[in-house]
Amino acid sequence: MRTQHAGQSLWSVAAGVLLVALSSPGLAQTTADDYPQDPLWLVAVKAFLVIFGLLTAFAYMTLVERRLLARFQVRLGPNRVGPLGLLQPLADAIKSILKEDIIPTRSDKLVFVLAPIISITFALVGFGLIPFGPPGSFFGGHPWVINLDVGILYLFAVSEMAVYGIFLAGWASNSKYSLLGSLRSSAALISYELALGTSLLAPVLVVGSLNLRQIVDWQDTHGWLILFAPIAFGVFAITSMAEAARTPFDLPEAEQELVGGYNTEYASIKWALFQMAEYVHLITASALIPTIFLGGWRMPDPIPDIPYLWMFLKIALFLFIFIWIRATWFRLRYDQLMRFGWGVLLPVALLWFLVTALAKVLGASNTALIWLSLLGIAVIVAIIVIRGIQVRSATPRAKGVRA
Repeated sequence: MRTQHAGQSLWSVAAGVLLVALSSPGLAQTTADDYPQDPLWLVAVKAFLVIFGLLTAFAYMTLVERRLLARFQVRLGPNRVGPLGLLQPLADAIKSILKEDIIPTRSDKLVFVLAPIISITFALVGFGLIPFGPPGSFFGGHPWVINLDVGILYLFAVSEMAVYGIFLAGWASNSKYSLLGSLRSSAALISYELALGTSLLAPVLVVGSLNLRQIVDWQDTHGWLILFAPIAFGVFAITSMAEAARTPFDLPEAEQELVGGYNTEYASIKWALFQMAEYVHLITASALIPTIFLGGWRMPDPIPDIPYLWMFLKIALFLFIFIWIRATWFRLRYDQLMRFGWGVLLPVALLWFLVTALAKVLGASNTALIWLSLLGIAVIVAIIVIRGIQVRSATPRAKGVRA
C-alpha cells in the first residue's frame, strides 16, 4: 500500500508539471487528427498482422535466444528439429498445446484461467502505436494501427494492467509459493514502472508531445533524443528490462527461492501464455527504445530513410543486447532489486526530469541540453568510480593477496 500511495503522489506532482509544460507555446502543435484515419477494415487488418507478427516473433525469439545463449556458452543449442533447427518453435508449440492442463483443486478456477489471458492481452495491445514509416507507406494506409495524441500515457496504462495478470495468477493458485511470488513481483514491477514513467517525462518535455509519430518526426529535424536526454535513455532501457522480467531483474520466476514464482501451478498452454507475454513485452520495449530515443524508422542525414528496414534493424539490435545481458549478468537479490529501483533509478530519473523542466522554463536551447547531458553523465561516472573505490578499500582481503 505504501508503494501504491507513494507512486500515486509522485505521479500527481509529475503530471501537474508535465501538463503545465506541455501547455506552453512553442511546442508540438499537430495532433493525431491532422492525418486522415484509415478505414475500419484496414485497421482490423493491421491489428491482425501486428498480433500475428508478435506471436511469430515470440516463437522464433525463443529459438534465437537459445541459439545465442548456446554460442555464448560454447555449445550448439537446438539444431535437430528441421533444417538448422528452424522448426523447433513449432515443436515447442505442439508440445505445450498437447501437454496435460492441470488446474489445482482448491484454486479459483475462473480467475486461474483468466490470469494468463489478461497478461498476454495487455502485452499485445501496446505495439500498435509504434510507427514503422511515413503516413501512407502501408499500401496507401498508415504504418501504425492507431495514432493517439496521448500515446505514451496509453502505453503506461496497458503496461500497468499487465501487473494484474501476475497478481491474480498467484492469488488464484491457492499456493503459498505462488502468492509470495506474485506479491513481490507486483511490488517490483510497480516500483520500476515509476522510474520508467519518470524517465520519459524529460523527452516529452523536450519534444512537447506524447504522440510517438510526432516524437519520431521531431528527431528527424532536431536530432536523436539520446543526445538531449542520455540519462533518461539509460534509465528507460534498464527499467524496460525489469518490466519484461529479464536478467538481472527476473525475480518473478526465482526458482531458487519460490519453486517457479507466480506461475508455479501453471502448465501446458497457460504457462506458455505467461512466457509469451514476457517476450512480447521485451519486443515492445525493443521497439519503444529506438522510437523514442533513436529516431524510430528514420536515420540521420545523409543516410536515406527506409521505412520498416531501419526500424526492424534497431529492434533486432536491442533484442540482441538484452539476450547478451542475460548471458553475462547475474540475478539480483530481491532487496538489491528494490533498493536499485527506489534508491537509484527513480531519484536519477526524477532529478533529470526536474533539470530538463528548469532548462525549458529558462528557455535553454537544445545545445544547452546536450551540455547538461554531458555534465550529468560525468557526475554519474564520478559517483560510480568513487563508490567503487570505497567498496574496494572496505573489502577485507586474505593475507598474501595483492590489492
